[in-house]
Amino acid sequence: MWLAKSVHDAGWAQFLAFCEYKAARRGRDFVRVARDFPSSQTCSARGFRDGPKPLHVRTWTCPACQVRQDRDWNAGKNVRHEGRRMLAVTAPPTPGPGALGR
Repeated sequence: MWLAKSVHDAGWAQFLAFCEYKAARRGRDFVRVARDFPSSQTCSARGFRDGPKPLHVRTWTCPACQVRQDRDWNAGKNVRHEGRRMLAVTAPPTPGPGALGR
């Protein structure tokens, strides 16, 4: 059991390193969202956090806005949004008009 987990962790770390390398090579940003981020618990349409769900629940309807969510697509949207939010917080301020000509 420990060996399988170690191999999985090593493979995942290598995959993330590969993605980070490829992003840097293409001039793109790469952000790691925290593992405990509640991506599948939060409605990507309105941000309502509905709480944990068992893995067999593949779709759910947000009680706040009645949008039907696919668990994986919803989580993907939330991870993308969180990554972009993290980049916006750490990004330097955008220069004002005419800044390139200075």
